[in-house]
Order: sequence, then structure tokens, then C-alpha cells
Amino acid sequence: MKHAVDFQCEKNNQAHKTDVITTQRLIVRRGQVFHITVQMNKQEFTFDHKDIVFTVETGPITSESLGSKCLFQLRSINPKQWSGEVVSTTETTLVLAVFPPPNAKIGRYSLTLLNPKGQEYTKFTLGEFVVLFNPWCPEDDVFLNNEEQRQEYVMNQNGIIFNGNNYKIQARPWSFGQFEEGVLDACLTILDKNMKFLQTPAKDIIRRNDPVYICRVVSAMVNSNDDNGVLYGKWQKPFTDGTYPWSWNGSVGILNQWHKAGGQAVRYGQCWVFAGVACTVLRCLGIPSRVVTNYNSAHDTNGNLIIEEVIDESGKMNGESVWNFHVWVEAWMARNDLKSGYDGWQVLDPTPQEKSEDVYCCGPASVKAIQEGAVEMKYDVPFIFAEVNADIVTSIRGSDGTQRITSVKTRLVGQFISTKKCGYNDREDITNNYKSLEGTERERQIFNEARLRSKLKIVPVQKFQMQIKTDEFVVYGSDIHALVHITNNSLENTVCKLRLNAQILKYTGAVETTFKEVCVDKVAINKNEAATVPLDIPFSEFASLLENHRTIKLVALAEDLRTREQGLAMDNIAVISPEIIIQTRGDAYANRELVAEIGLHNPLSVSLHNCIFTIEGLGLIKDKECIKVKEIKMNEIFKTKINFTPTRSGPQKLMVDLDSDEMMDVKGFLNITVN
Repeated sequence: MKHAVDFQCEKNNQAHKTDVITTQRLIVRRGQVFHITVQMNKQEFTFDHKDIVFTVETGPITSESLGSKCLFQLRSINPKQWSGEVVSTTETTLVLAVFPPPNAKIGRYSLTLLNPKGQEYTKFTLGEFVVLFNPWCPEDDVFLNNEEQRQEYVMNQNGIIFNGNNYKIQARPWSFGQFEEGVLDACLTILDKNMKFLQTPAKDIIRRNDPVYICRVVSAMVNSNDDNGVLYGKWQKPFTDGTYPWSWNGSVGILNQWHKAGGQAVRYGQCWVFAGVACTVLRCLGIPSRVVTNYNSAHDTNGNLIIEEVIDESGKMNGESVWNFHVWVEAWMARNDLKSGYDGWQVLDPTPQEKSEDVYCCGPASVKAIQEGAVEMKYDVPFIFAEVNADIVTSIRGSDGTQRITSVKTRLVGQFISTKKCGYNDREDITNNYKSLEGTERERQIFNEARLRSKLKIVPVQKFQMQIKTDEFVVYGSDIHALVHITNNSLENTVCKLRLNAQILKYTGAVETTFKEVCVDKVAINKNEAATVPLDIPFSEFASLLENHRTIKLVALAEDLRTREQGLAMDNIAVISPEIIIQTRGDAYANRELVAEIGLHNPLSVSLHNCIFTIEGLGLIKDKECIKVKEIKMNEIFKTKINFTPTRSGPQKLMVDLDSDEMMDVKGFLNITVN
């Protein structure tokens, strides 16, 4: 039998806003009709076309009862199920409208025509197509009723991920590239390699209509801890057998590398990389999503909403950690599995921290539930609630093992929760979405009602009041100058021993190393007076220890030589990298050469050697380009140029990364509107 089908890919994909992926294959969104043309041999159209049966199937084991196989005839469009109708017909041609319902399973489908022959049917496979979520459809669970937000959270291929710390918030560009070549197939393969699909494919397929389920799958599969996931996480050297996490500037290379390697985990990722890749996958599948950064993010390992910070007598810190920043993803959807009121933004976190239902995944957790302290809600609300609202209890541990609580901080955790502002390249502070204003009665009430807070007796240190005064951040290459103030609040003169140390912290809050220890044997302080002890640390003492977003923690511990009473002060200092400056000459036009000037001031008192500037940008440069410079001398202002031809109109980002022997991962980016 001779037959032909035209999936009208270009027309359909444009209507379904998937032509940015391709116009060579049919990709549609559920809850919206698409059109196909079927041509048949004249002799075989002697029957009423309404007798033809069409079949759509998805998954390896299809079943009508499970909803992975649906049959329909050309009667009329039914808005609640797979259906179709004839748009026009000739003796040999049918133009059809096919409707995937708003709750259709997402993924790959095959379309089959069953031609009636008496009491039997002759089967003809017409081809394959892909169904995605549809945030433009009011009946879809991911419907987002704002076109500007749909353009930002579904269609925008470029974004910004915020990092640094709460003293100095920094922005790094990220290319999501959800519509780039190969990404859709990688995302569909993620669904097919998840553990639940491999164990029971039929049960997995039946749940692929639910964005909540898909989000849990994505959260688990972006890390490789339990499965053939995309990224292998690592937070310490060496990274020689993979890519240094700070070198990634986008998701496309990661997803394509994983897909081409047959599911072998890409090395290496950390939280912003996990979140960036997860956001790409969700946007590609049609779920509105955005990347969110939480500053002073608590990692509560025992679920009591308390971060226990313990300082030993030498001033070294251990216990639970508070990350300088932590990055996760919010996805927009209805929560039909929860009681009313918890739709909207949901947190999911693909960074492997703690297990959820025996798998390293987290969420989706309703942001509204987190704000209300509704820790009984699915999924993982208590853990995320602690990340934004835990209390920090600091104790000094004596040589005999006893611990004495010195302070409780209720306002430090969960600051400046940030995301890229919709339609702009600015930062939007969304802290109020997650909690009431710190220190208010409402905020404390919600915290207490979470019923996870430990009952701690606070025993404040009375004798010494201590403070470290220094800059909140220093520029890379600068020395640290600090002053330790010790106030004697007692009614008698005292002599104390002062221990000072400086530690390098990872951005996760864990101690990397203690690189400086100073002990002042005798500091005399008269009653109700204060003493000041300086602490100077040359840059040369910590230059080799610095990596991206490492923080220097200063700890000062005073002990009365007679009574053994103690006082404690701590302070964190961020070290900020220099900025790469990028400028273009003239306006940018598609298919017209553009020149960009790249500039860097070397702030160090030594030269930078073996410098590599890596330049990339979706729609601007086809592949990465590298400029190698043997040496940039100390305090030199270095400039170079690059010529490129933009291929895509609209807002784009040109990104530059510098690595050298002395200084790694210095970033810069420029927003370019291509006419």
C-alpha cells in the first residue's frame, strides 16, 4: 500500500513554539492541536474516513488501561482526551487536526493508522513525534498566566546565576541552551534512564503526565549518586580527570557529553552547575523554571533546625555547616497532591546533600509551605525550611569535652535569596517568598510551630565581649588587616590568653585548612576597659590556597588565665576576583561582523603566566574560542580583541573566562542585543 504523511513540522512547531528546537521533526505541546496530512492510494479510500482509527503510543510497553496507548477516530476534538477531526479531504488526501489532551504523558510517541478491511484492520506506522508540557494552556498543570514570565522562564536560553556571599553578591552568566542541538534528546534520555523507569517502565510512563513526578526524576537524575545521572559532584581537589566545576558556563556541553557517552556521568559539578543543568532540562520539557541562590544556606544534617557550630580551644571549627551560598531551582506548577493553596513556585534541588525516599533528590517543595513552616507537606519541606531559617548555635568545647554555648544567631541564615529578574539582567530579591521578615514575631512564631527546634539552654559568656573588625571583603591580591577588640565587663582587672587563627572555608562552610595561628600569651585588660590586638595577614600567606568563592574565617578565642572564663569572636572575609571588562564597537547585527575588546587589570604584585581567555556565547560564537597570552605583568592593564559574527537576533550574552597559573576562573560577560 502506498501512503505518505506530512507532519507539517515547520508550521506545527511554530504554532507550538518549538521551532527554536528544530523544524525537521514534529515537537508539540499538550493541550494544543497540531495538523498532519495523510495521502493514500485512491482504491483504499472507498470507505468513510470516519472509520479510520488512529493510535498514539508512548513507552516500551503500551497499554490502553495505563494510558500509554490511546485509540481515537476522526469524530471531533474532545478537550479531555486524545482525539482528532478532518480539516479537509480529497479523494486521496486527508488533512487532520490531532489533539493531545492537557494531561497527556510527555515524551516520544508513535502515530499509527488502522485502515478497516472488513472485520480487520491494516496497520500503517505514520511516524514519531514528541509531546511536551504546555505553559500556554490553561488546563495544563504548568500553566503560567503571564507571557513575559513564559518568555523568561521557558523560552530564554541565557540567564544569570548569583554567587559570592551576602557581603558581596556576584553574578555569573549561564547558557541554559534548552533549544540547542541534541539537548531535547538528552532530556528525553534522562527520563528513560531514571531508576524508576528501569525497574518498572509501565509505572514510570503512567506518571509522566505529572510535573511533580517529572521534577523528582530530574532532581535525582541530574546528579549521579544513585543512578546513571548526568553530573558527578565533587567539592575538593583534584579535578584533573574532569572539568573544574567553575569552568562550566552552560548546560549544553554537559548534557551532550553525557548523552553521547551513553549515560556516563560528566565530571565535575557543584551546586550552581547542578541547578543550571536542571533548569535547562525543565525548560526544555516545558516546565517554567528559574535558578535561585540562597545566601548563608544552612545544611541541617539531623533535622532539628539547628546548626551546631563547635569551636575547640585552639579556635578550630567543626560541626554542621552554613554555605556561603547554595543554588537550587524553582519550577512552576499546580500541586494537585497537596491541599489547596500550595500551587506556584516549587523548590527542587539536584545537588546531592541528603536522601529523600532513599534517593539523592530534593523536592518539589512548595515555596508557600516553606514560608508557612508547613513541614508536613511533601516533598522535603523541613530540609529546605532549615536552609533558609535555621538558628546557629555556637559552642566552645573545652579540653575535658564539655561544651558551653556562647551564642545563638537567629537572623544569619537565609539572606538575600536571589534570582534573575524577569525580563532584565538585574537581581530580584525573593527572600520574602520564603519567610517573614527576620526577627519579627511572625517569623519566630512560624519557626517554633515547625516543631523541630531543639530545646537549648543559652549560657552566654559574661566576662568578655569580643569583636573582630575588618573589611567584609578584600580584592584579590590585597593583604588582610584586622583588629580584635576585647572588652572586660567584670569589676576586676584581668589577664587573658588570646588565640587567633585564620582558616580557609569552602563555599559550603566546611574548613579547608587552617593556615595561620597566633598566640598572645598575656593581654592585660583593666576592669570595664578594652584592649585591641592587631592581626595582619599578607596576601602571600594565603594566595596559593584560594579557589573560587573560598572565604577566610578569622577566629579569636580569649581565656582568663585565672578563672578560665572564655570569650569568642569570629568574622568571615570574602576574597573578590578582579573583573574582566568587555566592550563592543558599534551596534550588533545578525550576520555582520562585530569586534569586542576584552580588558583585564592584573591586581597582583607578580605576573600572570600561561593565561587562557575562553570566549563563548550562544547565537554569537559557534564554538568556544581561546586566546593564549604567555604573560600579563604585575599591575598591567591588558587588552585584546576578538572578531565574531552573530547568527541569532535578540538578547545574547558574550562570556569570557580567564585561567592562569596564578589566578583561576576570572569571569566577565556583556549583554548584547543583536538587531
